[in-house]
Amino acid sequence: MKEFKGRVLNGGYYKGEAVVSHQGVNTLASFQSSAIMHSSKLVIADQNNPDIYQKNITGKALCLPQTIGSTTGGMVLQVICSMGINPACLLFSEHIDSLAGAGVILSVVWENSNIIAIDQLGQEFLDTVKTGDIIEVTEDGTVRITRTAA
Repeated sequence: MKEFKGRVLNGGYYKGEAVVSHQGVNTLASFQSSAIMHSSKLVIADQNNPDIYQKNITGKALCLPQTIGSTTGGMVLQVICSMGINPACLLFSEHIDSLAGAGVILSVVWENSNIIAIDQLGQEFLDTVKTGDIIEVTEDGTVRITRTAA
């Protein structure tokens, strides 16, 4: 088991599957299609991100360096939270960016979302965690990789 400690932006407990992007996640390109189609799951539509393209991330822990793209990124995050198809966690290796920060705040305040957001987990976290790993996130910002993907 490997353990990392980050800064809690919106805390909570989670145990489940990790989905990992080694590059910045463009929230508009990734989430907009599911939002527009009123989908029951969030499937990544950004073909420029091969790590997560066409993966269902609903209820999973999205592990990423930061989000990138348009200023509408925060709003798109808020929309998917309002639909209940959001990832359970956003786990950032770097400092949270303003786009994701705004989306988390909008989601928590306006949608009463329980999306967990933790940043500053470090590059070693992103280098260690793999898609399919089972991770555990605790209220204090501890992230444990409890079982690795086959």
